[in-house]
Amino acid sequence: MLTGMASTSSTSVIIIGAGQSGLAAARTAADSGLTPVVLESSDRPAGSWPQYYESLKLFSPAQYSSFPGTPFPGDPDGYPVRDQVASYIERYANTLDVEIRTNTRVTAVETAGEGFAVHTEHGDTLSAAGVVAASGSFSNPYRPQLPGQERFTGEVLHVADYRSPDRYAGKRVIVVGAGNSAIQVGYELGQVASTTLATRAPITFTPQRKLGKDLHYWLKVTKLDLLPPAWLARLFHTTLVIDTGRYQSAVEAGRPDRRPMFSALDGSDVIWSDGTREPVDTILLATGYRPSLGYLAGLGALDADGMPRHESGISTTHPGLVYLGLEFQRSFSSNTLRGVHRDAEFVIPPLAAHVSKAATTIA
Repeated sequence: MLTGMASTSSTSVIIIGAGQSGLAAARTAADSGLTPVVLESSDRPAGSWPQYYESLKLFSPAQYSSFPGTPFPGDPDGYPVRDQVASYIERYANTLDVEIRTNTRVTAVETAGEGFAVHTEHGDTLSAAGVVAASGSFSNPYRPQLPGQERFTGEVLHVADYRSPDRYAGKRVIVVGAGNSAIQVGYELGQVASTTLATRAPITFTPQRKLGKDLHYWLKVTKLDLLPPAWLARLFHTTLVIDTGRYQSAVEAGRPDRRPMFSALDGSDVIWSDGTREPVDTILLATGYRPSLGYLAGLGALDADGMPRHESGISTTHPGLVYLGLEFQRSFSSNTLRGVHRDAEFVIPPLAAHVSKAATTIA
């Protein structure tokens, strides 16, 4: 159920964000007897998916990329692309019997008695006994300051700003990063531009299919998908790039090539670690994201780096505040379509208990 802007009102739970995490929270909250209202900053309940680069393709098959009870349409062994995922999430939103208010950006959350006051950019205020912060990270890309960047005359942008390779044809491009997005974008840029992947360590490729089964099948049957972050850190000491063989072959062929991270920028040049220089048109940062939680800054719920203070998604500073969609919140699959519902089922019950207690206290 979609609506427009909010007005001053009260509800049991406010969910900030109508992407996969917010919708998983809405479904679980409604099933728990709560009255959730979902606030979404964009004009459709599809999260950040419509804003990603055009060629984005999931590394997990459709059968491992869906909400419980709502299979992803099409070939279960196929790998959905950006627009298919956005449409799937939007269709799922339309099946929920909850209120979703689009074009409603949250600017601040404050405490108000036993609950919270949620303020929007339109000047509206909503009161709630509980808040679910499910706003993702796409709007908060991590942009490290590169040595000499202030003197660089070329373009420096983040992969969040990248849409397609068309305007880079014939140019010299450096992609900084060694993760899946860096490789996927670097690969397509390598077809039209002189492209290099600049990384601090060699790229670690892992086969997308093993013994005829997709990697995600093995993650499920071995239960690695459910391991807590501390265990994952012990098992994987580097970022793994999921590959059919295409990406590794392209890197070995030099389209794109891979080099150790450059030491500095100077004027129009990149200075490589061996001291050589060359002019570069564009530096593309595939350096990840940080949780987009600026609206909680005045609440005291974040640490000095803007990261949430929480245990497995439950705030350690404010009863009635929970998080969903944080990377490795509780497991490898925490911020994925296939896994976020498990985290929702973990954080919503204590939230419901808080809402019930607050209602009893007020009564």
